Amino acid sequence: MKLITSICLAIFTLTGSVCAQQVYEHGYKVKVGDKAPDFTINEVEGKTYKLSDLRGHVVMLQFTASWCGVCRREMPFIEKEIWQRGKDKGLKVIGIDRDEPAEKAKELIKSTGITYPMALDPGADIFGLYALKKAGVTRNVIIDRKGKIIFLTRLFKREEFDKMKEVIFRELEKK
Repeated sequence: MKLITSICLAIFTLTGSVCAQQVYEHGYKVKVGDKAPDFTINEVEGKTYKLSDLRGHVVMLQFTASWCGVCRREMPFIEKEIWQRGKDKGLKVIGIDRDEPAEKAKELIKSTGITYPMALDPGADIFGLYALKKAGVTRNVIIDRKGKIIFLTRLFKREEFDKMKEVIFRELEKK
């Protein structure tokens, strides 16, 4: 640890910047087991609350954007196979539209037919809490009732999606 501190101090001295945060697979800045970074959710329809206000619920954050074809392909599966099956069991699904105005997010909602809430993420600041800002969307973060991350995805792969569903519904069965 002392060596890492010395290296960070040397980098700071030479570059004037602090050491970079740990980056994990797929550009994530968080990993399974971490406490989910808190942020204020501003839904497209005007409702505002903090992620931490949802403690006691299993939460799925779905990072998306209207220009993302993979996101558009995944969203109807989230709607049908996760949101519709889990919403009455304590599941909260929140789409987080990366750096687009409300009009774009509303168009995305309409074109994909989703009914789960969509929040805005100006400047991709929420996204930046979870992944490198230059990393791509089509990511899901699953959070347990205590606020811990229990599953992460990147892109839309059916096998990974099915595993995510298993994790979500197993967690919903816990009381």
